[in-house]
Amino acid sequence: MTTDLLARLRALPTAALSDALDRSGIEGALHGIAPLANDFRAVGPAFTVRYAPVDESGTGTVGDFLDDVPPGAVVVVDNGGRTDVTVWGGIMTEVAAHRGIAGTVVNGVCRDVSASLAQSYPLFSRGRFMRTGKDRVRLVAVGEPVTVSGIEIRPDAVVCADADGAVVVPAVEAERIAETAEHIERVEAGIVAAARTGSTLRAARESFGYHSLQTRSRT
Repeated sequence: MTTDLLARLRALPTAALSDALDRSGIEGALHGIAPLANDFRAVGPAFTVRYAPVDESGTGTVGDFLDDVPPGAVVVVDNGGRTDVTVWGGIMTEVAAHRGIAGTVVNGVCRDVSASLAQSYPLFSRGRFMRTGKDRVRLVAVGEPVTVSGIEIRPDAVVCADADGAVVVPAVEAERIAETAEHIERVEAGIVAAARTGSTLRAARESFGYHSLQTRSRT
């Protein structure tokens, strides 16, 4: 993934990226994942981890995987969508923010929300809940594909998250998705400009082909 391509993806809203994924026939929108604050934004390669319930021994592990996360990455924590225990809290937020990690997406809940807000550290999850995952979950995988909202996320994928939620762009499709999303942004800007200068919204949309923007390409 080139620096230039990452910069292009950072400049695009998830709405345009989602439409571009639709046009390409790729499922990438993470349903149910939302930011703790509307101004949070995170774009970067995925660093994936997965938790599972504790085994018969009842011994849980929280994992110190954060030591291996490179600056600029987006941590994707798969806790199976559980909302009764958390796997991300204040210590993780403070360390991640200090080390220049781009943000975190939790397939589950987080806690110590005030730390995320105070640090302006982009955190996305299914909600917030204070109960610890210690002795309730165990770390079972790092750097392997995980599944969030039915979407497989590979460690080389790009995670893009903002006020509308999060999408995942496969690395091999990133250039095409960025190009399509940029086109969508230009078209929508043209529609708004036309409507502001006297056109009806219907005519502007028809003129720019709005209704087929996200229709799957057959080429």
